[in-house]
Amino acid sequence: MNGAQDVGGRHGFGRVIPEDESIRFHADWEKRVLGVTLASAALGYWNIDASRHVRESLPPAIYYNASYYEIWLRALEILLERAGEASGDELATGEVRTPGHRADRRLSPEAVPAVLARGGPTERAGPEPAFRVGDRVRTRNHQPKGHTRLPGYARGHVGTITALHGCHVYPDTNAHFEGERPCPLYTVRFDAVELFGEDADPTLSVSIDAWEPYLDHA
Repeated sequence: MNGAQDVGGRHGFGRVIPEDESIRFHADWEKRVLGVTLASAALGYWNIDASRHVRESLPPAIYYNASYYEIWLRALEILLERAGEASGDELATGEVRTPGHRADRRLSPEAVPAVLARGGPTERAGPEPAFRVGDRVRTRNHQPKGHTRLPGYARGHVGTITALHGCHVYPDTNAHFEGERPCPLYTVRFDAVELFGEDADPTLSVSIDAWEPYLDHA
């Protein structure tokens, strides 16, 4: 989908100001949001792609005026309400009215280190790749209604495959609970001029990870 998050290559958003990567949280409530999000995911109602899709579906007026972890929190509220684990009234008042439905899947504090260490591996067995390193490919200029990891600025452009990463869960279907449908994942490098026109710096390039359904032979 062409959501508020897909701002790459667009004008009007000002300069990108990198943050100090040694600072993980700017306030204590952000730590709590991360913890609650992790614990809620353990309930098993959604997957990482579904949660990303909800964040990206927030109205632009909300998305652009929210901090990183506020976006996480707003999306989590939607996910919990859809799952029936929290009502609108409970979210508004901050008071629990009914017990949760999956107490047996609650994440204990002692289990957190192992969950974080395990991460969320997405590599799966799947079909043989249709492309090889060095192939020239064109990304499909599709305008999906649902979730996609193909950025808008890269659609319909020609690049070169520089790496193959095996087969991975296809986020475009996984986000909508239509199956993992693992497929080959590639790194594709584009010249900046190809993406952004003649005014771009000809010495620069941009690389993205792209699933095979995004690509055609150039």
